[in-house]
Amino acid sequence: MAEFVNGLMVKAPHQNAPDFVKCSISIKRADLGNWLRGKSEEWINLSVKESKGGKWYAEVDNWKPNTEQGVPATPKVDSFEDEVPF
Repeated sequence: MAEFVNGLMVKAPHQNAPDFVKCSISIKRADLGNWLRGKSEEWINLSVKESKGGKWYAEVDNWKPNTEQGVPATPKVDSFEDEVPF
């Protein structure tokens, strides 16, 4: 189930914004503060998405690695066999 951030609005960049501006974010301090106080996680990850109607929004990313089935949280790479071409 999607979880949205109360007090945080994401908008597409203005049509005259330079290319390096990817989005604008508005924060309603009281609402966002209340929402954050209800969380216990050290980190809260968000994904900025675009609805089918074209509206941008931020959604909480609750993905957790599956470590119960013996899958490590991050894959370990011991060495690279390919040489870097530069």
